[in-house]
Amino acid sequence: MLTDDQKERLTQLASELINQENALVLVEPQDRSTGFWFGGGNVIKDRDGSILIAGRYRNYGDSRKGVGVGARGLELAIFRAPDIQSEFKKIKSFSKADLAHNGLDIVSIEGVALHLMEDGIELFISTEKDAKYPEQLAGYQKPGAGVWSIDRIHADTVENLSPENIEEIIPFGSRDPGRLHCKDPWVFDLPNGDLALGYCTHPFTWSSSGTALLLRKAGCDTYEKVTDNLLQRGPVWDIAAARATDRLAVPKVGAFADSHNLSVYFYDSCESLRQLDENPTAVSRPRGWSCEEIGGIAVGDDRDLAQIESISTEAPLFVSPYGTGCSRYIATLVTDEGIFANWQQSQPDLCQPLVGHFLPMNRVHEILG
Repeated sequence: MLTDDQKERLTQLASELINQENALVLVEPQDRSTGFWFGGGNVIKDRDGSILIAGRYRNYGDSRKGVGVGARGLELAIFRAPDIQSEFKKIKSFSKADLAHNGLDIVSIEGVALHLMEDGIELFISTEKDAKYPEQLAGYQKPGAGVWSIDRIHADTVENLSPENIEEIIPFGSRDPGRLHCKDPWVFDLPNGDLALGYCTHPFTWSSSGTALLLRKAGCDTYEKVTDNLLQRGPVWDIAAARATDRLAVPKVGAFADSHNLSVYFYDSCESLRQLDENPTAVSRPRGWSCEEIGGIAVGDDRDLAQIESISTEAPLFVSPYGTGCSRYIATLVTDEGIFANWQQSQPDLCQPLVGHFLPMNRVHEILG
């Protein structure tokens, strides 16, 4: 689909945009220590031109031992800044108790996504609900753990978002056990007004992760399945996971001026869901593991949304120079001036704040042209 030159240009664009050394901290976690994060959301421009960032605070807790040992994903928060150079300030917050509905408590909050509609704004929320596994799989459920699904709330403005109209749009319980858990939504608009909704899936064993995609056609409030397997897991560093978190339309300039509409997809992955002890005589390389993922890029042709293909096949593209190397949950916003990106990045003290970087549009065009 792509020439080697085009692949190199997209790789360079992604590398300069997700600048690990020059990224600035946008939102601090609640503590500067291991297991404390902020991120897992997205960034959009509001109608007044201000910038909105959504994400969740996560505090320390080891899910392998049951979520009762830590607070885990405890707060959904939305921040606003008048522009990307200004300080982001919290304007909205929801607790686990706020998001409980249908008689189920919320165990943890994970990925979220804001989306501006013609007549308002909506927020997609993934939560771990205090629900039981299907009877035939009950022995696999960890004590204190639940099942992940995705809800939606909406309002005329972000300030008026409220759980009063919360509804579950991607339910649990009736699907393939290999995709029992659904979480970490991300969205993008298509030129015809349709909405694409991607999300991460996990099997009941939590042994891997993948990406699914739904389509909500313009004027409809229902979601149609596009694919349960948007991105194949890779053969090397990304063999355990393939979690897409963002889509960036490729500008039709330079080497891409005559191409079909193409998109770059940022995705998180890892070699194993558990930290591996390296042989001291082997080549040391970034591997990643669950909650400490690293990242790469994939490319897709917009004429067929059912599948995308990684071009980061031999090694990860996004690795923090600090801490565990974790670099994940990339989100982007395209403006007339350039592209603004943010992501969770491991620090020397092992926390993961939300960091950001801006790439001017003239540099984008230089790279692609």
